[in-house]
Amino acid sequence: MKKILSVYVVAYLILLSTILGMLYVYPKLELHLMLNSHHTGIQDTFFQYFSILAEGPLYVLALLPMLWKKFRLTLFFALCELSAGTILQVLKHIISHPRPVSAFEEYSDAVLPVVQGVDLHHSNSFPSGHASTFFVFCTCCVLLLAYRYGQRVRQNSQESFILPCVLALLLLAFAVLGAFSRIYLSQHFLSDVCVGSIIGVVTPLLMFYFFGQKILKLGAESHHVPQTE
Repeated sequence: MKKILSVYVVAYLILLSTILGMLYVYPKLELHLMLNSHHTGIQDTFFQYFSILAEGPLYVLALLPMLWKKFRLTLFFALCELSAGTILQVLKHIISHPRPVSAFEEYSDAVLPVVQGVDLHHSNSFPSGHASTFFVFCTCCVLLLAYRYGQRVRQNSQESFILPCVLALLLLAFAVLGAFSRIYLSQHFLSDVCVGSIIGVVTPLLMFYFFGQKILKLGAESHHVPQTE
């Protein structure tokens, strides 16, 4: 289990370190323009609809385990999303940063990149709820993938971990793409999606560590998360 989870977490930490470096070096508005320097019609359409996945479709996917009577899996997704969402909403209303469209109104010489047909919000920018939802969903998937693979390894020590690791990285790429869509659509700044992603990664990890056994009944013999290599 640790190998797959380590690949996901290490890759995320490398990406997070790069983003924090960019946030330190560049002013927020300048960085937003840099990340939005290239728009095409195809990208506009893609990111406009890809971003919507966090507004419903991902929740529907989290309900699918119920079709196979895996109610605890859906419960785990729900508790992670509710916990992350609560943290996020508290921060949104305490900090209450303006969205890009409001921030750029003060600078007449800077043109905010926008996508036609997207209704831009003006307040409560920090942190990004969409980014959090993308990362909560993908981190939950990686945790369950890592655990199930760990169970298979215990039964077959020759089981290869390459495919699960690749799947974990693809899930990370999916989450990153979803988070970036919020910047591309000028709904959030990089700092907003960065903190949203942190909430989306840390919350499922903590939920799994403290409550995974009770919620999912993964390994009833043990009171600790299995540490299968």
